[in-house]
Amino acid sequence: MNPVHKIWLLDALDVFLVAVLFYRLLVGVKGTRSAQMFVGLLVLVVVSAVARFLGLIAVDYIATNLRTVWLITFVILFQPELRHALAQFGRTPFFRSFLRVDEYGVLGEVVRAAESLSSSHHGGLIVIERNEGLRNFVETGTRLDARVKAALLETLFTPNSPLHDGAVIIRGDQVVAAGCILPLSQNPRIASALGTRHRAAIGISEETDAVAICISEHSGAISVAWRGVLLERLDEGKLRSELSRILRVSSEEEDSLAHPAHAGGVGPPEPLAHPASRAGGDDNQA
Repeated sequence: MNPVHKIWLLDALDVFLVAVLFYRLLVGVKGTRSAQMFVGLLVLVVVSAVARFLGLIAVDYIATNLRTVWLITFVILFQPELRHALAQFGRTPFFRSFLRVDEYGVLGEVVRAAESLSSSHHGGLIVIERNEGLRNFVETGTRLDARVKAALLETLFTPNSPLHDGAVIIRGDQVVAAGCILPLSQNPRIASALGTRHRAAIGISEETDAVAICISEHSGAISVAWRGVLLERLDEGKLRSELSRILRVSSEEEDSLAHPAHAGGVGPPEPLAHPASRAGGDDNQA
């Protein structure tokens, strides 16, 4: 059976997919220890091809017998990279639509972390990605790709730790990055008592559909920002209910809220008061 399709468009697609596969593989191992191993494997492949072309029987015999274990060797050598690549592939928007993340488990960890930070008067800023990607903001921080745990979040916001000043971004059940820089809201109606951390929480909620949880290091008050509005001084139960409600809003409902005149929406949810109407925040430091 001829492995090459007679239709040249399919041949071009075949070559393109193989090229993309090798390109992503090279990008994945770039800058890691596996890069040198990958080069070594390529050398073995080239040596095998040259030996067969030149008729070097002994070398070709060894290379041919080693070929059966090359795949296993490849998987063993590149296990971390393959695992990371498959995880990233599974977290793409297309496949995430088929997978259900344990949102309640993630929310539980976030709420516990917020309560702990609040009781310790440690400032914190946690951003939960929704439908719009936050890649531009992720790139401003330190990549983590760690499972969401309350202990991890508390550690990241420990005073004097390297990443405590920036924001933590959560995607699904993963802490994607920490120490991220967020845009500050330029809304003139924001109360002057609100500091940089609260303005950053409002700013990211104005530019994206993400929800931000802000903990004041002065008062320990917990606030939630979504769609440019801020709800302040939440207790554990109220924080959990607000986050659950916001994360249940679909993209269609989001559009109806953003364009009430066209879709019959009623604007932002009632509990979320405009930041200018409540000036309870007092966190003036990043």
